[in-house]
Order: sequence, then structure tokens, then C-alpha cells
Amino acid sequence: MATSKTGSFWLTEAVEIDAAGQSASGTIDLGAYVDVGDQQAISIEYVDFIWQAHDTALDSYDGFFAGSVVGDCAFDVQLTDLNPGGLILRADDNSMVASASMNLNDANNVLSFGPDLYPDSFGKLDESRMVVNDSLYVVSHSSVVIAANQGLVVTARIKARIVKLSTKDWMSIAIQSTASDN
Repeated sequence: MATSKTGSFWLTEAVEIDAAGQSASGTIDLGAYVDVGDQQAISIEYVDFIWQAHDTALDSYDGFFAGSVVGDCAFDVQLTDLNPGGLILRADDNSMVASASMNLNDANNVLSFGPDLYPDSFGKLDESRMVVNDSLYVVSHSSVVIAANQGLVVTARIKARIVKLSTKDWMSIAIQSTASDN
């Protein structure tokens, strides 16, 4: 199906939910990697999400989330290959590449990564997620408003490689991607 043109490399994108809102989004430009004429695509092998609390007054980051929110809450993040318009998609959406969820029991300072375990490991080249679109989108959402002078940062770390697909495979993935946009 695919032949590697490069070794594996890492793409990262961080988004921050701050006190002004309950969601954040970012874009990873793949235009330099995906080439229609050469049937080049991105092969995603592995996606991990790293959560950090951000004290905006001190500009410091840590893993202690209790001061960032008031009350119990849930945080979601998704990586998609079509623009979801800042929304969290249903789990059966074809454009979703990876997702994660974090729940905080504020009273007991307990974090859990309940219904959505990550990292998402796709495996070998023939098992990886192929992307022919020119962007990836990271969307994060909080169930509560973030406290003043605080932020919640989630970083998507994506292990990928550039691959060359056969014409049939490239067209198949492009048609599937276009069809899921309708």
C-alpha cells in the first residue's frame, strides 16, 4: 500500500484553554508533506496528548490541575483531518484521528483518563493512519470555565512519516476524506 519516503519524525501542536473561554483549537499545516501529484501522504504512527496547567501570572507550567478550575470537570481533546469548526466530534466521525479525555475530581484532587485511553498507537506502516489532507486540527474543550490567571494546555505529539501511496490507495483515501466532509 505505502512506501516510506522518510523516517519517522514528530509534529507537535499545543492549544490552551484560558479563563476567557472553554475551548481552544489549533492547526498543523501539512502542505509541505502532502503532495497530490506525487501521491504523497502523511502516515500517522502514534499520537500522544500531554496535559499541563499554566499559571499565566507566573508563566509557569506543571501537572497540578486543582488550582486551574473550581469543581469537578472534564477535558476533551481531538485530533482530526477535517476542520471540526472548534467542536468536539462524535467518536464515529471518519475525520477523527485520535482523541483523549481527562476528568478531575477537584475535592479529592484525583485525575482519571476514563473513557478514552491514550496514547493512540497505530502500529506499523501498513496499520498507520494515512492523511491526504493539507492540515490536521487539534480541538480541546473544558466542561467548566478555567480560573483567573490560569490555563489548561494540551499538546498533541504526533509521530509521522511521509509516504508514497499507489494511485488507487491515494484516491481511495481522498474519496473517503471528501465523503466524510458531507
